[in-house]
Amino acid sequence: MIFVLDTSVIGFAEQRFPTTMRRLNEALAVEENDVVTTIVTVEERLNGWLPVCRRAKDGRQRAEAYASLQKAIELLLSRKWLPFDDKAANIFDQLRAQKIRIGTNDLAIAAITLSVNGILITRNTIDFERVPNLTIEDWTK
Repeated sequence: MIFVLDTSVIGFAEQRFPTTMRRLNEALAVEENDVVTTIVTVEERLNGWLPVCRRAKDGRQRAEAYASLQKAIELLLSRKWLPFDDKAANIFDQLRAQKIRIGTNDLAIAAITLSVNGILITRNTIDFERVPNLTIEDWTK
């Protein structure tokens, strides 16, 4: 089984949220499972932390910001990143044609997940439930 961690769940894993970590460890304990993320999530996490690093007002804030950025990067590097490839792009365009009302990056993450017949692991179930044929689970509850 392919479990695709979206941006929200990566954030919970960075914070070592107990429920998320338990579910993640359970999935990783099964040899046939593949726990991955997407290039879109990598972009979102970096875009979130880089401004925090730049806005730090003093050395202490800067040290904390860079420590958080490093933690985020290390977690991202521990997972395989699924690309937004031609197959995902075609699915993305099909979903857009259906006028599904979710954010562009969420639609891209959904398309990537559908392209590999994966299960999307997200806290954002309200938006992702709008995507036809997308299997989702929330590992934060």
